[in-house]
Amino acid sequence: MSKENIGIVKAWEATVRKSQAIAKKRTPMSVAHADDDDEPDAAGPCHAYHAERVLSNGDFYTGQWIDNFPHGHGKYLWPDGCMYVGEWYRGKTMGKGKFSWPSGATYEGEFKTGYMDGRGTYTGSSGDTYRGYWVMNLKHGHGTKSFSNGDYYEGEWRRGLQDGQGRYQWKNGNHYIGQWRNGVMNGNGTMIWSNGNRYDGCWEDGWPKGNGTFRWPDGSFYVGVWSKDTTDQNGSYYPSINSNGNLDWDPQEVFAVDLNDCQISPGEKVSIFPSQKMVNWPGLEGELFQKRKGYDASVRPRRESMDGMLNDYFWGNGEAGSVNGVEGLGNLQHEESVKKGNVSQLLRLKPVKRPGVTISKGHKNYELMLNLQLGIRHSVGRPAPKTTLDLRASAFDPKEKVWTKFPPEGSKHTPPHQSCDFKWKDYCPVVFRTLRKLFKVDPADYMLSLCGNDALRELSSPGKSGSFFYLTNDDRYMIKTVKKAEVKVLLRMLPAYYNHFRAFENTLVTKFYGLHCVKLTGASQKKVRFVIMGNLFCSEYAIHRRFDLKGSSHGRTTDKPDAEIDPTTTLKDLDLNYIFRLQKVWFQEFCRQVDRDCDFLEQERIMDYSLLVGLHFRETSSRECLTPRSRTSGNGDFDNEGTPQLSRIDMDQLLLDPTRWASIKLGINMPARVEQTVRRSDYDTQLVGEPTGQLYDVILFFGIIDILQDYDISKKLEHAYKSFQYDPTSISAVDPKQYSRRFRDFIFRVFLEDT
Repeated sequence: MSKENIGIVKAWEATVRKSQAIAKKRTPMSVAHADDDDEPDAAGPCHAYHAERVLSNGDFYTGQWIDNFPHGHGKYLWPDGCMYVGEWYRGKTMGKGKFSWPSGATYEGEFKTGYMDGRGTYTGSSGDTYRGYWVMNLKHGHGTKSFSNGDYYEGEWRRGLQDGQGRYQWKNGNHYIGQWRNGVMNGNGTMIWSNGNRYDGCWEDGWPKGNGTFRWPDGSFYVGVWSKDTTDQNGSYYPSINSNGNLDWDPQEVFAVDLNDCQISPGEKVSIFPSQKMVNWPGLEGELFQKRKGYDASVRPRRESMDGMLNDYFWGNGEAGSVNGVEGLGNLQHEESVKKGNVSQLLRLKPVKRPGVTISKGHKNYELMLNLQLGIRHSVGRPAPKTTLDLRASAFDPKEKVWTKFPPEGSKHTPPHQSCDFKWKDYCPVVFRTLRKLFKVDPADYMLSLCGNDALRELSSPGKSGSFFYLTNDDRYMIKTVKKAEVKVLLRMLPAYYNHFRAFENTLVTKFYGLHCVKLTGASQKKVRFVIMGNLFCSEYAIHRRFDLKGSSHGRTTDKPDAEIDPTTTLKDLDLNYIFRLQKVWFQEFCRQVDRDCDFLEQERIMDYSLLVGLHFRETSSRECLTPRSRTSGNGDFDNEGTPQLSRIDMDQLLLDPTRWASIKLGINMPARVEQTVRRSDYDTQLVGEPTGQLYDVILFFGIIDILQDYDISKKLEHAYKSFQYDPTSISAVDPKQYSRRFRDFIFRVFLEDT
């Protein structure tokens, strides 16, 4: 241990000994409880005062105190040498502060609910220094990093890695300027070596890939297609007038030699995050895992999370316990005491049920499901040449489709089966195979989800369009039947759709994985066309509320009475009773991406799309948070149809898991806050209600769906007809340009920056 570190530890030990001596003089007990009534300096439950607290595990706090929690400015010391000095809010590090590690590493900047969050500087023990923005302990936004080996990066970060536009400077003088993804060079960029050589072009996973130009200082250059695979490498060398030429030069030297000195430094990792340092305040210790033997509901001690919210969870088998996951809660029950005189009533919240009906033998669509699974298994498993992301124009030709016959007895290319005789059609198979590769979908996992032993689930009723929806058993994929006109729209826009996804990884537009058709043989000759999509709400977090938002008001309310609304009900614009608040870097990215996606849909003449939003409430701190609709200023009756929740402590542990952070992206698994709103009356068509100031921590899911509606003659007639009866701006069927403008105006009113 260095002399500096020894000094830190000794200073900390001296502070603890001094504070323990003070505590012994004040009172004979070893732990000064925050809720003691005989605190001599207390000025009342709502007034801050200076306090010192020594916890039984050796932790020590000194600073401002209010209502049983650190609140204001204070210092917290851990026995392992970690220390925090800064602002607190009800027991959580909140505001500006400094956290130091025994290794000598420090973070100084903004904190939010225990996390390094906002603008801050981290200096590692090895000398690495990052200055910039953070979100939940990870570098996210614009920032600069000086590495201990002399390298330097300035640019955009995402989830702790370089992502976006950035510049990396190596100690030896080489530097790269361009696009990044997941910590490596990816996209368009320029590498300039210290000897004057230069490469301009496409990159993939840290290597030149695609079209690019390599230049020498004397003016000669090489132009062509680049790849580590020599069979894909193809180009031409052009010597300068003043050079003798370098005809023996091999482009593979760039991969084998030139880029060897251009390795990205991994940098120093944070040993333990400040939010992972569990703070057990006096009065909470020993209550987290209590046996229920001799349990009496009227005197049962409370279990509190670190922010003081009541979280009384217990297992039906008789033992209290923490929850390690959200799904499969089994007998987990939530009890909230509602005192009325001397009576303690228990509110029991029922679990969310899985939507849909399993398609078993005897179901009217059982044979269709078998046909569908047989066809997909054939399509995905069929041998195909190695795919490249640079597709030829012929792959997008609407005539590019493959018919396959599936007789019950089997054929040379198909297995025998127990379903009826049918034909199977694949539309643009190469494009969708490449899209699945672009979406990082493993073919085996994809086939297992759709064609495994588990049956599909049919959603209870078709949508307004008449389409039927089917869910895979693992909830990863959704199958939607589509009309012939929608197939034509998708095939028409497929080249632009493909290029949009290649250009914008964080696009909110629906992901399509396949487009197929089942044609039954015999007298009926029935054709069923369907598209396979990603399920936006496939998550370990239960979805408590879901909204379909268009930005129009006519007919945009749910027909169900409040008593029948449950977590599987999709509410609409006039049912919306929240404003969604995103952290700054997420909000900026959200605004940019909504603009890009709307521009794309507008150019493709698409209208009638929606933003589908799902909410998972992180705590049951209030009854109102799960009230189905709040169109009036009155409080509706709670319908007891909520969902068991994890406490803030449990949820924080889930969010701290690095594997879960890897799954957080724009619109998926996003920690955020929502603010409840109210409207003036039941008959008011006000789209956005008045904010109430009541905020809830949530996990957000959102994406743009229903993108296959062209502004064709039928929609033009619908617009003309309804314009005679209603306000033309309130109806859904409007020109794509007007639709895009109205959609954006509305979305940017209900999604705001969390300040």
